[in-house]
This record gives sequence, structure tokens and C-alpha cells, in this order.
Amino acid sequence: MTPALQGLLTIAIGVLGCVGYFYLSNQFLDKVLCPPRGPNAGRNINRANMIRPWLFLFPAIAALGLYLAYPVVETLRLSLTERVPGGGYQWVGLDNYAQMAAEPKFWEAMRNNMLWLIVVPAMSTAFGLLVAQLTDRIRWGNVAKSLIFMPMAISFVGASVIWKLVYDSRPEAEDQIGILNALYLFFGGTDPQTWLTIPFWNSFFLMIVLVWIQTGFAMVILSAALRGIPEETIEAAILDGANPFQIFFRIKVPQIKATILVVWTTITITVLKVFDIVFAMTNGQWETQVLANYMYDKLFRANDWGVGSASAMVIMLLVTPILIWNVRQVRNEGSPSLGGD
Repeated sequence: MTPALQGLLTIAIGVLGCVGYFYLSNQFLDKVLCPPRGPNAGRNINRANMIRPWLFLFPAIAALGLYLAYPVVETLRLSLTERVPGGGYQWVGLDNYAQMAAEPKFWEAMRNNMLWLIVVPAMSTAFGLLVAQLTDRIRWGNVAKSLIFMPMAISFVGASVIWKLVYDSRPEAEDQIGILNALYLFFGGTDPQTWLTIPFWNSFFLMIVLVWIQTGFAMVILSAALRGIPEETIEAAILDGANPFQIFFRIKVPQIKATILVVWTTITITVLKVFDIVFAMTNGQWETQVLANYMYDKLFRANDWGVGSASAMVIMLLVTPILIWNVRQVRNEGSPSLGGD
């Protein structure tokens, strides 16, 4: 069976399975468990109305339990154990966390993740807000928005390949296919640079890839928020003599402050889990290691499931508070595309 046919068959089975489940579960509820007839018809109808939402939620709850809750519990267990020769596991408590904390590569990954957290959400949100404001003021704004949003349709690995070509370096005697080195030599540079091997600065070259992708996301959300600002407030500011900069920073930005924070924290969660870009472009070499790549190295290269699982728990602990705050903020606002008070 070809992969395409296999995929179509899987989709068909999934859809028909869901339809069959909802139909049969409703039939069982109405005909067997809570039939709307007899002396208890009213009570059965009320009981069926209480149970029915849970019937619809059950597949999602089961999937979350199987693919989210169970892996978290299992990863926690693995982080507290160690594989022993011959099979099986031995309880070691927090020894894996202590071993991880003693490794310089772990602290390199933590340091780089903190640097990514400072730069990427700030730059992506700032560029997204700037583009959202400027494209709303020009006639071909929708075309510009489409072009800026386009990187969101590219996978992280695909974007990494594109930017790896941008940073490509060839010997001085050869033509440079990397646009950055071509420009560097055109403006007077002496030797082609291997940009991704320059310590410290190479992390910024990697960050550019994620900023390039996430700017489109920030632009779309913030553009919707800007369009939701009441025109009366802007007109009143113009009548009071406010210039465009004052209108933007004192009228518009305060009204979409909550949306800016939601965009910022959403990108922050993406940054904490960043893996593909580093893996595809440097593989964590030249001091570019990040937590997710460190976890991958431990789990699948060193085959150290204990320390690898411990690093996975660290990532989860860093992401969870931001995720909870983000969900609460979205609920309070009703939608991430709405402005603040």
C-alpha cells in the first residue's frame, strides 16, 4: 500500500470512527441508559443532558491523557531512575538532576536559552507591531502582509536550510553562494566568514531565523488588534494635536497592551522549545547548544535516558507557568486579537 493511500485510509477510518462513536454513544444514552419514557422520563432527560457533553469530550480527554499526561508521568519516572545492564531500571532519586547540573553543556544550553528569550520574543513582537502599523497605512498593505506572513508556512527545518545557504561560506577563490558573504566581500571584506562558527554571535545568526518566522505571526495578531481600536479615540487625539508617534505610543499601544503580552508569551513558549533550527544548522556545536537539543543528545546519542528525561522536565517546568498565564490572559480578554482596557 502506498503512503498516500495509507494516509487517506487513516483519515477515512478516523472520521468514520468518530461519527460512529458519537452516533452509537447517543443511541446508547437515549435508548438504554436514560430512555425518555416511563415514570422517570423527566429525570432521565435531565440526566442525559448532563452526560451528553462528556460523551463528546471523552475522545479528546482520552487522547490528551494518552499523548500528554502519560508521557509527562513517564518522563518524570525516567528522570528519577537509571537503566541498568541487562534491562530494567534502578531508582536513583535526584542523581540525574545533579549530574545534569554538573555538566558545562547544560549551563551553556541554559545560557543560550536565556539569550534567545531576551532577543527573539522582543524582536519578533516589535517587528510584527511595526509591520502591522505600517502596512495598514499603505495601499498594497495586504500584499506586504502576505509576503511577511509567508515564512510561517515553512517548517523550521525548511527555514534552516534556506538560511544555512544565506550564511554559506566558500573558499575565497570561489564564487560565494551565501548572500551574506557575497555582500561582506562586496563592501570590502577580506576573507569569507564562517558565520555559524563564530562564538556568541552565531547564536544571533540562528535567532534571525526564528524572528523571520515569528514576525508574521505577531503581525497578523497585532494587526487585528490595531483594527479593533475605536476610531473615536484616534480622532480625539488628532483633534487635540497629537502627532502620529504620540497616537501610536500613547493611544494605540496602551489599548492593545494585553494582546502584545499574549503574542510575546506565545513566542516565548516557542523559544523555550526551539530545537529544529539549532539541530539543522549547527547541531549545538560552537557554543550554540539549547535545552531541547541537549535533551536530544542525551536521549538518542548518549542513550542516557535519565539525564535526558531530567532535561525534558526542566523544559516543561520553564514552559508551564508561561503557558498557564497565557491561557488565563486569553480567557480574560476573550480573544488574543482584542485590545486591552
